[in-house]
Amino acid sequence: MYVSKHHALPDPAEAQALIEAHPLGAWVVPGSEGLVANHVPFLLDRSRGPFGTLMGHVSRANPVWKLLPAAGHSVVMFQGPQSYITPGWYPGKQAHGKVVPTWNYAVAHAHGVARAIDDEHWLRGLLTRLTAAHESSKQRPWQMTDAPADFIDGMLRAVVGIEMPIERLVGKLKASQDEDLQDRLGTVNGLAAEGTENAAAMARLVEHAARQQR
Repeated sequence: MYVSKHHALPDPAEAQALIEAHPLGAWVVPGSEGLVANHVPFLLDRSRGPFGTLMGHVSRANPVWKLLPAAGHSVVMFQGPQSYITPGWYPGKQAHGKVVPTWNYAVAHAHGVARAIDDEHWLRGLLTRLTAAHESSKQRPWQMTDAPADFIDGMLRAVVGIEMPIERLVGKLKASQDEDLQDRLGTVNGLAAEGTENAAAMARLVEHAARQQR
């Protein structure tokens, strides 16, 4: 991924936070017939390795896990807030007209060598943690013990675990850092007026990036 000096996230913790907030990763693995892409919700264990370890699972019917012994390195891409930015929000449009549209986004790319784990005990532990993480905000959190034990046993046999220690973690935040300050403030106001959760999230990122550069 190309990352200019304006858009780099040098602190790995920022990229890790993006992964935790947007855990559905686009996982790309090299195969004998080309690249194989899957979308997998990952759990990040920050305590394992310099950048953490990703853990997830795929259907046993998905052939990707059988590719891993020969695949070598793969990459998992996590997409944070993103938004089209219109030059109509820029005061510079009226002042000099030298403005163009752009697209803002936040992403993290995790690189490493993934392996398949065909172990029921490991999978049960992962799914317990994964469920707890995503059910924590619910009024009545669902737990694996809420379902019949034999049903859960059957579901566990139908999946294979995936684990990837992160060897390289690259974060990128494109949040209008290379625009004039007044145009950035116009972008914040324009995004806020959109009224969507995604636009509000990007507005916060643009505002945060602007404060850091002052």
